[in-house]
Amino acid sequence: MRKTYRFTCIVCPLGCSVEVEVEDGKVLRVRGHTCPRGKEWAVQEVVSPRRVVMTVLPVENGALPTVSVKTAEPVPKEKIPELMRFLAGLTVKAPVKIGDVVAEWEGIKIVATRGA
Repeated sequence: MRKTYRFTCIVCPLGCSVEVEVEDGKVLRVRGHTCPRGKEWAVQEVVSPRRVVMTVLPVENGALPTVSVKTAEPVPKEKIPELMRFLAGLTVKAPVKIGDVVAEWEGIKIVATRGA
């Protein structure tokens, strides 16, 4: 069965309207992109969407009660609930600096985005 996915590209400020045509799991055609990066992003979004995940974690003995964190790389979209369950069980010990790796999940680093 043939299906067409429509996206507004987020790779650059142009915001191209991109269409990806897929049949039986195979990408047949990509239209509307201005640059190769937009085409690559749209295909990735159809085949295996990924997201950088951001949240806050509690801080033990910190100047602030929480610290914001994010994954160092995008996570497969279907694995985000599992990642969030893992993160819900974490508490970070102070001091925390921007860029500190506060945890690791399935080889993906969880990085502080502010100090606490």
